[in-house]
Amino acid sequence: MQSGNTDAAEMLRAMRSFLNENDMMAYLTMMAVRLLELHRVLKPTGSLYLHCDPTASHYLKILLDAVFGKTTFKNEIVWKRRYGTFSTVHESTKFGAVTDSILFYVKSEEAEFHPQYSFNDPEYMSYVEKTFKHFDEKGRRYRIADLANPAPRPNLIYEYKGYKPPANGWAISKEKMELWDKEGRLHFPKSKDGRIQRRRFFEELKGKPVQSLWDDIDMISSQDRERLGYPTQKPLALLERIISASSNEGDLVLDPFCGCGTTVHAAQKLNRRWIGIDVTHLAISLVKRRLIDAFPQAKFDVAGVPKDAGGAAALANADKHQFELWALSMVEAQPYKGGRKGADGGVDGYLYFKPDGKVTEKAVVSIKGGGNVGVGMIRDLIATVDREKAKIGVLVSLEAPTAPMKKEAASAGLYESPMHGKFAKIQILTVEELFDGKRPHIPWVDPSVFKKAKRENTEKQDKLL
Repeated sequence: MQSGNTDAAEMLRAMRSFLNENDMMAYLTMMAVRLLELHRVLKPTGSLYLHCDPTASHYLKILLDAVFGKTTFKNEIVWKRRYGTFSTVHESTKFGAVTDSILFYVKSEEAEFHPQYSFNDPEYMSYVEKTFKHFDEKGRRYRIADLANPAPRPNLIYEYKGYKPPANGWAISKEKMELWDKEGRLHFPKSKDGRIQRRRFFEELKGKPVQSLWDDIDMISSQDRERLGYPTQKPLALLERIISASSNEGDLVLDPFCGCGTTVHAAQKLNRRWIGIDVTHLAISLVKRRLIDAFPQAKFDVAGVPKDAGGAAALANADKHQFELWALSMVEAQPYKGGRKGADGGVDGYLYFKPDGKVTEKAVVSIKGGGNVGVGMIRDLIATVDREKAKIGVLVSLEAPTAPMKKEAASAGLYESPMHGKFAKIQILTVEELFDGKRPHIPWVDPSVFKKAKRENTEKQDKLL
């Protein structure tokens, strides 16, 4: 017994050491705080889906069992997110990693659940091809099914349109036989010696019930129109299935790590109320643009972003990088290198335009959130514009520009567009002017450089409840 206890203690020490050395303890502590709060706000009818890769799923399941209770665990859904290939040296030494895990928990046994169905299973569709081999006069695919009663029913023995009944009688009354005939649900053999059978239409099938292996939803390819350029973007179909399974129209969906907004897009499309949360202004900008593109009539509020110059100053003081991303979103510029931190060579973002309607040119955008502004900033921007072979430079400043800055900007001259006239080569905008509606003065912006979400059918999406 003593030896066993010693072994167990050694194992626990080794586990703690492993967790600490790999920063897993800090990660699990961070997740525990968030999961406790999510459990608190979840309704008794609510569910939680946690998406993770296989390197963390086993740790997170233990954590979720502790927070939600192990009896509330429903499934570990395995999503086959891509086809396996040996694309790296590392992967050539093991089986390809092609799946993610989605841990599905409920708050209580009152949780909503609606079984889901799919037509994307090759085996199921092969069965359909072999079984539903008839077509009616409208081109609808159907299979035939027996209409004979398994037990003797004297009251259901009747002749119909010259076709004799089965020995035990029909499975339906004469009134229902006439109704099905009117609806085209009866299959009549050519010979009167044959037997009337029922038509079961393929279009009325729900599909194959979805199990815990989801291999019918592909990840977003690099060429997919759905792709918006966000590194961890999930397919819309994946979130539509989750939301459809565990909620009803009008229910509230929360995504506390909403990224580029796939969950809130799916929720809006399925007529749910929603709340999306993210800590980066790049993500908030992407979500806002995505919703406007997909649901032009949708009404939503964006909280936690600067509403005036004072709020912008507070953001700049708290986090310069997030201030830059927010300011870039205000002028609808694309962040340099996707908004990642690091040396930028004086470029925070780009605006693209077509001065002649054909060739795309660019404007360099530089964001300054500090309290000290000076003419050196303009000189640096002029040099950056020349180095980048850009046509225009835009400086967005938290503080008002000095007179020497304005003079230096004017000295840079004008850029002349073949179709749109003349534009100041160096332009200065203050944050206060952005709130007043002023924007960079450039030729026609090239919309092709922005990834746009497909516009959805907005018949039911004209108002967010």
